[in-house]
Amino acid sequence: MKKYNIPNYIRYKNDLLVQLKKIEDIDVQYLNQEQLQWKFMLLVENIARKFSTTQQASGVMSINDLIQEGNLNLCKAIRRIDWTRLSESEDQEKTLKSFLSKRIKGGIRRAIDKNRGDIRIPEHKLNEIRKDNGKDHKMVAMFFNSIFLSIDAQPVNDDGENMMFQLPDKSEPYNIQLLNIYLKGLMNKHLNEKEYEVLRLSYGLDCDKHSAKDIAFKLNIDGISNYVRVSELKKQAVDKLINSVDHSQVLDYL
Repeated sequence: MKKYNIPNYIRYKNDLLVQLKKIEDIDVQYLNQEQLQWKFMLLVENIARKFSTTQQASGVMSINDLIQEGNLNLCKAIRRIDWTRLSESEDQEKTLKSFLSKRIKGGIRRAIDKNRGDIRIPEHKLNEIRKDNGKDHKMVAMFFNSIFLSIDAQPVNDDGENMMFQLPDKSEPYNIQLLNIYLKGLMNKHLNEKEYEVLRLSYGLDCDKHSAKDIAFKLNIDGISNYVRVSELKKQAVDKLINSVDHSQVLDYL
């Protein structure tokens, strides 16, 4: 799934080098749209290689996929260049690189977000987390509450409004299996056996979802209000994850 297709990459590099030799002495302002794409394909690859290609970070996407998404967004960005404004710049190539880099990075990030896991966090919040380096405890809490969402643990903004209803969910279906593998790895590391089983069964990470009473029966939790104890364990487990998981692990996945 994550196989790096070396023959395809070598063929792409050889074709690109041939085209770059044709335009190496031409100033950027005299290049047509196709030639601009050739010139900045190396910039795309340089940006794509700065992204992590671990399964947690980029899901099913390999470095070839990241380069392809970057080139697609390079083509879109070139069509949006303001040539009048560019002509006023003292260093046109530097200005052009800055303009294209932002759009290439954004396009690759959106593609990664779309091909990863079933996380309901708006893109502007993902960017806020990246800029903040994950130091804000609320950011990490929002990551887990967006997955283990329950009646008593819904993310709210500073005005106390429920954030889940602020934006309509227009996201495409994500790869839930990848998300489950990542979550179970974190749970296995930071939770005890009972907390692990309560979360796994409650949210159906590798099975059907179970009711609180069914979970109590499976885990031998006795008492008339045993389902209340299951809810307490569920909240306790989510809180422990929020307090125990390092922010870098959350950011690597986001």
